Parts: sequence; structure tokens; C-alpha cells
Amino acid sequence: MQWEVVIGLETHAQLRTQSKIFSGAATAFGAEPNAQACAVDIALPGVLPVLNREAVVCAIKFGLSVGAEIAPRSIFARKNYFYPDLPKGYQISQFEIPVVSGGGLTIRVGPSTGSGQAEEKFVHLTRAHLEEDAGKSLHEDFHGKTGIDLNRAGTPLLEIVTEPDMRSAIEAVAYAKALHALVQWIGICDGNMQEGSFRCDANVSVRRPGAPLGTRREIKNLNSFRFLEQAINYEIQWQINEIEEGRRIQQATVLFDPDTGETRSMRSKEDAQDYRYFPDPDLLPLEITPEWVTEVKSGLPELPQAMKARFEADYGLSAYDAAGLTASLDTARYYEAVVAVVGKISAKPAANWVMGEVAARLNKEGLDIGASPVSATQLAGVVLRIADNTISNKIAKDVFEALWNREGADADVIIEAKGLKQITDTGAIEAIIDEVLTANQKSVEEFRAGKEKAFNALVGQAMKATKGKANPQQVNDLLRKKLGA
Repeated sequence: MQWEVVIGLETHAQLRTQSKIFSGAATAFGAEPNAQACAVDIALPGVLPVLNREAVVCAIKFGLSVGAEIAPRSIFARKNYFYPDLPKGYQISQFEIPVVSGGGLTIRVGPSTGSGQAEEKFVHLTRAHLEEDAGKSLHEDFHGKTGIDLNRAGTPLLEIVTEPDMRSAIEAVAYAKALHALVQWIGICDGNMQEGSFRCDANVSVRRPGAPLGTRREIKNLNSFRFLEQAINYEIQWQINEIEEGRRIQQATVLFDPDTGETRSMRSKEDAQDYRYFPDPDLLPLEITPEWVTEVKSGLPELPQAMKARFEADYGLSAYDAAGLTASLDTARYYEAVVAVVGKISAKPAANWVMGEVAARLNKEGLDIGASPVSATQLAGVVLRIADNTISNKIAKDVFEALWNREGADADVIIEAKGLKQITDTGAIEAIIDEVLTANQKSVEEFRAGKEKAFNALVGQAMKATKGKANPQQVNDLLRKKLGA
């Protein structure tokens, strides 16, 4: 019996501000517990919150980046609940009028079954609103007791809420990755999931196709894409099993246990009325003028979708290549720095190298492209020497390896020092081929009998004889000429 999965995500992105959203306390990660909690953060009597302008700028940047509406007037509300790490007994958030409404993100999911091509899907956003983070309860090393660290209390967050548009864990992960890349691209969040700068809550339900939405359960605080996928897949199967065995799904907040791969209920799910929202009397309405929006817009970088389209149009790249190169702003800038040297005529080979050798080595060593030992200029030197037939693609990999290990300042230095220059002299290659044909008469006879593999064996012998330095195309052409093919 068929089931349809319905997923919506709520993502908390910690904003890259020097101070907290309503106080001047620092937001740096890793300080001693409670070292960055000031009088406002710990809710001492008589203190008043003051809104951080830079947090608002971050929200405007995000709204512009996803094609959303920026509210000219929004208000802050008190969200009332009682946790040990929430000093005031309420969280300052936004409810009825958020700063950002609507918009959406295009995600790539795939490759799809059969087609081999990634599919694009538009995920609609409901809203994005500003709020403060709570503190953190520490359960370890306290001899059965719980410690409270209020360093995070008051840290500025942008909560980004989607419509229930996703239909699988794979789609949810694709959306989370796209959002993760975007907030880093526009510089509003560092995206560090291990430090809690970017974390997702997943609302999951199942239904029969065409039926009303099922009862949802919210999986809280997922701080890795792998956990997000595992938690959603487990929750989907759990809900299906419950319904098929005749039990009803109860709305609840659940936690994911990475050790068991299972979700477990934490509490019944609250609705808005349970939080008793009301406007915060200590904060004036937030007013954003058209002039302010225009000012913020002027400081935005070229956005991923626009850059992707430009890469396709200007460099003749496929949608797949352009999407890969614009997965992060640092990667896109690295690629464009390579193309600036090699020219548009070598834009495709440059793309192959950035997404191939460079990406593979960075992934293997756990590095970001900004920390690549091979600079964009050095990689451009490799691409240029391939283009002018100084080296073959095979030898180029050896040059790249030497650059990675810092054995030379650039490709030319390494090629000269290691004697890697490609043999392109027709006479020299022809002489080597004659020797190979004389020494491999059996392969010659097999080729003439129609066995194409024998030709590949002869090519291999010729390349071996030149230690890989011969131009492969010349070897192929001369060999076929000699064999009368």
C-alpha cells in the first residue's frame, strides 16, 4: 500500500555578528561557561534589550537572496516557556509579523532513476524571523547534576521555515545543503554545524496520496546532514508501522539518537497558543525602509543561481558543471581565478580539474578549497601546459601532485626539473612505434584479425616506451597509419 511522505524543515542559522541580538556580549564560540553572559542575557531586574542592527541586515540579505518580501514593519514577541537554560522564562522571537515572508530555494535532487540527470525542485519558504538563542544545559562531568552555560543565551538566530514541500529524506538533505551553502555565500552564517551554528528541525508526517496532511512529529536539533537523513528515514518507517498496526500518531517533539539510529519522544508537541505569545513591551516595532533594503542589496554578492546561469552562458558549461562549481562561493571564485588566466577557451578543462583532481584531494584531506595547497594560478599553469601540448593529461596529474606537495613554485618549474615535457616530435614517436610493432607481432596479427583490444595493447606499449611522455593522440594516429587502419 502506497504512502506519501510530507516534510517541512525549520532551520536555525546563527548570524555572524560580533555581539548578541539584544546585548553587547560577545558571540565567539568556545569561551569558558558563562564568561559571555551579561546582565541582559541573564535577565537581571531592570535591564532592557536593544536590537542589534547587524542582525537585521543579515535578515534583509537573506530575504533578498530567496526572493522574499521584507516587512516594512515587524514586531518582536515573547515566547513563554520554562527551561533551566532560559533565564527570562521567555524567548524574544517574532510571531505574527516576521521580518521575512515567502520566497524559496531551488534544489537539485538526483540523479533521478533512469535519466541519470539531477532534477530541480523549488521549495517554498513560509517565513524567516529573528530571535534569540537559549543557553545550554550540560549533563556531563557534574556527578549526576546538570550545569547551565548561558554563553549562547541571546545569540542572534534567523529561523527559516519551509512549506511542507519535501517528499523524501533525500529532498530534505538537498534543501538543507542548498540553504547551508546560501547562508555562507551571503556571509550571514559560518555554517559550522558541529558548533551549532546551523541546525535543523524536521517536521515529518505520512499520508495516503491525495489525503489530508497526517499528524506530524518534529525531530529536534539535527546538526549533520547524515543525521538528518537517518532520522527522517527512521521516523517515516516508524509512523508507517504505527498506522498499519492500527495505532494513531500523536503530535510530539522527538529526539534522534545517533547511536541507535532511532527517534524517541521527548514531549507532546506544543502549538502556538501553548507559548502564549504577546508583543514584547520593551522593544519598539522594527521598521525597515526601502532605502535601507536598497543599501543592503547593493552589498550582496552575485547569487548562486545567477552565477550558475552566467557560467553556462559565458563558459559553455553544462548545468551539472555550473551547479557543481557554484556549490560554494569559494569554489566559484577559485574557478573564475583559473579561467581568468587560461581564458574561456579552456573553461571546460578548468572546470574538470576543479571538480575532479582538486575536489578529490580536498575531500581526501578534509580541506576547504580556501586551504588548497595548489592555488588557482598554479592550477591554471597546469591547464595551460595541457592546452599547448607541453604535457599530457596523464603527466599533468604528476605535475599536480608535485604542486600539491609543494615541490615547485609552478607547473613550468616542475616540468623542467622532472623532465616531464611531452614528446611531440613525429619522427621520434614514429621510430618508437616501429620498435613496438617489431617486438609485438602477435598483437599486430590480432589487430589485423579484427581484435580492437590488440590495438590498445600496442598503444600501451608505445606509451610505456616513452615513459608516458608521448602525445597520446599522435601515438594513436601514427600507429593506425602504420597498421594501415
